[in-house]
Parts: sequence; structure tokens; C-alpha cells
Amino acid sequence: MTDSDPHFAYFADPDHPGWMRWELRDPTRFNAFLGPLLTRVDGDKALVRMVPGREHSNLRDSTHGGALLGFMDVALFGAARAFGMLSAGGAVTVDLSAQFIGTSRIGEPIIAEVEVLRETGRMLFMRGLVKQDETILASFSGTVRKSSPPKT
Repeated sequence: MTDSDPHFAYFADPDHPGWMRWELRDPTRFNAFLGPLLTRVDGDKALVRMVPGREHSNLRDSTHGGALLGFMDVALFGAARAFGMLSAGGAVTVDLSAQFIGTSRIGEPIIAEVEVLRETGRMLFMRGLVKQDETILASFSGTVRKSSPPKT
């Protein structure tokens, strides 16, 4: 599956069956810093996966809190894309709240499990957990405002 979005590539990842690869086409934008992200829907949750590298680490060789916050923010959009609620362009984060719970290992995948609590005409209310294996690294909730419909 591919799509013609001018900003993001979204296609079945041949190295990870069952996962969709979701990446920004412009490597100079922030999302590209997180690396290629994978998404899939698992029941009522969307899973968004990244592999933190050294560039995402802190001095304790764990994922830096800022990188985790960036991942949580982007995971809201990756989840909405996986659910088919958003494509790209124009949607914005209204709020993001996070609680850091544990530390991660660099070089091993982390996954945001995201669920939609409510969708209105213009807003998505979501929450999730960031995990590495079964260890919870963080919990978060956020609100995304969908882009305005195109003017006719």
C-alpha cells in the first residue's frame, strides 16, 4: 500500500511484515531525526515504533526525555494516520502531557501504544504508553487539531 501524500511516504515495510513504514519525504525536517517510524493497528490501539540511536541518547545511555517527548508527539500523528483519521499537512498538536516512568536501552525498538479517546469534527483526543518490551517508559495524552478543510 502506498499513498501520494507530498509530505510523507506510507507503505508496507518489507523488513517488518504487518507494519507500515511512515516517514517524512524531506530529511531536513524534525520528524526525520526520529528515524523511520513503523505503524500498525492492533485492535483498538495503533502502534508506532522507532529505534532510538546514539543521537537520541542522554549521558546515561538511555533515550533522552526530549527525544521521547518528540516521539510521543509524532506518535499521535502516526497513530491517527494508521487509523485513517489524518493524512498529513496542517494538523497541529494542541497539548501533550507526559509522565516519565522508566529508562530505555539504546538500539532496541520502543513502541507507543496509542488509543483514540474521542474524535470530533476538528479534534482528536488520544492517550498512550511508550514501552520497550514490556517495560513502560512513559505515559502520555494529547490533543490534535485537524487541519481546516480546503477553501472552495
